[in-house]
Amino acid sequence: MKFVFLVDDSSTMLMSLKSTLEISGFKVDTASDGEQALGKLQAGLKPDLIITDINMPRMDGLLLIKEARKLLRFTPILALTTESQASKRDEAKRLGASGWLIKPVTGSDLIRIVKQVLPGA
Repeated sequence: MKFVFLVDDSSTMLMSLKSTLEISGFKVDTASDGEQALGKLQAGLKPDLIITDINMPRMDGLLLIKEARKLLRFTPILALTTESQASKRDEAKRLGASGWLIKPVTGSDLIRIVKQVLPGA
């Protein structure tokens, strides 16, 4: 069973994404901001995929991506955001994001993209 780590400051978004992934057979853990997420990663959490919001309090998704890359070099990281600006996308990619999802994302699109970045999922 593949393990997905979701990071978003919206509890509604976390609940929706978590439910969609669990119904599709994924194990899921969540964090409500980048700081909490980084703490879990530093404590040894080893997900197969990280999906993070970009705009969050305390630590945004861009800084989380940068810091997570120091711990997990090859784990795919998807940025999930309302931002569609090319500059933000380029920055996320430069920091180590594997891909970019624009909110709102449908459950079927989410699962299709997760399966693309997680072979064998």
